[in-house]
Amino acid sequence: MNTVIANEEINPQKLQRAREIILHLQKQMPDYIAKGHGPFLAAIYDEKGNLIAQEANSVVSENCSHNHAEMNTIKAAEKKLNTYDLSSYNLSLYVTSEPCMMCLGGIMWSGIKAVYYGVPSQRVEEITGFDEGFKPDWFNEFKKRGITAYGNIEVKAGEQVLKEYVSGGHTVYRPER
Repeated sequence: MNTVIANEEINPQKLQRAREIILHLQKQMPDYIAKGHGPFLAAIYDEKGNLIAQEANSVVSENCSHNHAEMNTIKAAEKKLNTYDLSSYNLSLYVTSEPCMMCLGGIMWSGIKAVYYGVPSQRVEEITGFDEGFKPDWFNEFKKRGITAYGNIEVKAGEQVLKEYVSGGHTVYRPER
């Protein structure tokens, strides 16, 4: 069993909200997968609980390696709010799996204030074979930058989605090395 982790003292209200949102995202994934999206979904909410943006992974469907769910969602939020700097909006990102190396950079530079994720990278790699990248001590690096992070939320539901994606024969992109 995965224990929830955080880079601050765990706030029960924040954790409950994250559980609800991430589980909701996991339940939506089969519909997105049926439309050709990858098995990852992200959503950005403001501090009042309003949904600002929600997007899925579209790497394979759009032939673009950086179209991860987090990056697509940040881009949609920036477009909606007409800014490249989201920091003044006090936004939180919820994602079905731990952000990869690229997405962590995008999150940090976007101005997002908090990140909540489901399946940890190690399990994503074990299930899908996708290389999550080198992410040294990112939890503490985010904390130093004032970004809250919680992880391992609703892991079982997320693992099930990933397993069904792989067993369904869907493409997992893996650049050749």
